[in-house]
Amino acid sequence: MAVSDERAVARFEAVVLPHLDAAYNLARWLTRDEHDASDVVQESMVRALRGFETYHGGDGRAWMLSVVRNTCYTWLRKNRAAAPEPLPDDLIEADQGPLSDPAARLVQAADAERLRCAIDQLPVEFREIFVLRELEGLSYKEIGQVAELPIGTVMSRLSRARRRLQESLAEPNEGET
Repeated sequence: MAVSDERAVARFEAVVLPHLDAAYNLARWLTRDEHDASDVVQESMVRALRGFETYHGGDGRAWMLSVVRNTCYTWLRKNRAAAPEPLPDDLIEADQGPLSDPAARLVQAADAERLRCAIDQLPVEFREIFVLRELEGLSYKEIGQVAELPIGTVMSRLSRARRRLQESLAEPNEGET
């Protein structure tokens, strides 16, 4: 391997590898399957490495998430004619530490399940914006770069996603009155 190749690989690793968790998280929410998400992230890494010469600095996370998003949509078009399966129950867990009270753990698990289902029911164009903002913490500008959308569209979709989530979560559970 030539010295310039070694530098390019080192630069690629420095820019891309810190964002693998975010890449997997986005892929998992879009594919709704952990195994498919792993495949998409792997394919994204290959595409990112091949196209790394197009990266000219800036936000590495936004660049990598753009690659993941585009790879995801390509993969979904090829592999998913039918509606995808819902995410596993363990995806959303409250980050409040272990609870000793079994009743409190049950309520927490039920709330997490309701939230997971509500997010899962969002249309994909709202779900991706919501995940990028609320779960990955991207700015509107970064989301616009990832999704190739104007900031106004990002804000509009995020607002609609939040409103749909509020409406969905305000509805009583089955069996409640």
